[in-house]
Amino acid sequence: MLPMLGLNVDMKSSAPSEAAAASRPEPVSIGEVAARFGLATHVLRHWESVGLLDPARRSGQRRYGPVEYERIATILRAKEAGLGLEQISAMLTTTDPQERRDVLRDQQRELRRTIAAAERALTMISHVLECDHEDFIRCPHYRAAMAALLGTRPS
Repeated sequence: MLPMLGLNVDMKSSAPSEAAAASRPEPVSIGEVAARFGLATHVLRHWESVGLLDPARRSGQRRYGPVEYERIATILRAKEAGLGLEQISAMLTTTDPQERRDVLRDQQRELRRTIAAAERALTMISHVLECDHEDFIRCPHYRAAMAALLGTRPS
């Protein structure tokens, strides 16, 4: 997992100092940025082909700097949240805050459904692990839970 990115909002100068300019990372090749993020280079090329990335070019080669690093980190975090590339693109390219919220609210609902399903699965597994019955399928509690799931009466 990648570390969280932070912003320094307490900086006073609006002009970059020579030290700050010297410490700013030089743009790197696609291979270097792919290795930094643990990605295959074809993933970055695909993200570029669908409009998620637009790296600068130097002598025809892609060059990735701080802006692209942040964009890649954002894409990866969005993917961790379950968003697909189409949703990520909509979220990153829209200028309409309501459209962005709609994308995120839809995913929030989907994540809540997924979490609820995982909690039900965990409850069932925990019950089976703690069940004293030799065959958990014959356990009255398990059978009642399955009947409730199927909308039938326990047998």
